[in-house]
Amino acid sequence: MPFNTRLPPCSVLLLAGGRGQRMGGQDKGLIEWQGEPLIAHLQRKVRLLTDDLIISCNRNRERYAAFADQLVTDDESDFPGPLAGIRAGLKAARHLHLLVLPCDVPGIDEALLENMLQCADQQREKPLMIRHGDHWEPLLCVIPVALLPAFETAWADGERSPGRVMRSLGASALQCPDNDPRLANLNTPQLLNLHNTVSD
Repeated sequence: MPFNTRLPPCSVLLLAGGRGQRMGGQDKGLIEWQGEPLIAHLQRKVRLLTDDLIISCNRNRERYAAFADQLVTDDESDFPGPLAGIRAGLKAARHLHLLVLPCDVPGIDEALLENMLQCADQQREKPLMIRHGDHWEPLLCVIPVALLPAFETAWADGERSPGRVMRSLGASALQCPDNDPRLANLNTPQLLNLHNTVSD
């Protein structure tokens, strides 16, 4: 699959390994929105950015396999949280940077993704996180794969917050407008319905 050679090469991790509590325990990445599973919308947005598309999933591997180059699962049972998926993605990544996105942001656009990669390439050694207003979005980030040992150390020390790990590593912010619609998390049935008329 050809990919965008104007941008620095990266691996992409789509996080779809959660418990789906706000969705009544459903596998969120496979919930349909505008006629397709959420994971399909994200896969289409990032496909041309990478030749190494990784999906973190803990259920329905056979369904997710159609959307990914690699699948990873958490190394602990009982859905230990997104930091576990990020660690697995960093271990599997084939490029120097890992672009991380949750599966429930189908409104994200090409311009923002390209901006994330360009900004991350400029700083190289530190994580980059999206920020809007005073709010960090730690699951929309770019992480240098060389930082895997620091993530492993934080995990071993009991840390479970991706945002705290990245801020401790001097993460920079890519500022977006307050209430940027591209960052809307469609993580409840009500939000899915509310945004159902938004074009993909």
